[in-house]
Amino acid sequence: MAQRSRRLRKKLRVDEFQELGFELNWHFAAGTEPRQVDAVIDRFIADLIEPRGLAFAGSGYLAWEGLVCTQAIGRCSEEDRQAVEQWLSANGGQAIEVSPLFDVWYGDPA
Repeated sequence: MAQRSRRLRKKLRVDEFQELGFELNWHFAAGTEPRQVDAVIDRFIADLIEPRGLAFAGSGYLAWEGLVCTQAIGRCSEEDRQAVEQWLSANGGQAIEVSPLFDVWYGDPA
């Protein structure tokens, strides 16, 4: 196999430019007020996602699903996965599912 240049590896997001992330699903208790859901999501981003240099793309109301990856080219760690799961558990998340780390460009989270 031919060697790829650094520029091509970066463009293809492979080798040292591979990006790892994880999917997550959780829900809030039935009857949770919309303002309370908004406040928890705002705290989730402010307290955990931003300080760790992560990005969260997700949606929901009582049932949420999304993807967590890094803001810059990089890799989420096992610590990031555990921190997200623990934070959600401590802040009203229920039925929390966090996928294993996978390549967000080419991988299949399943």
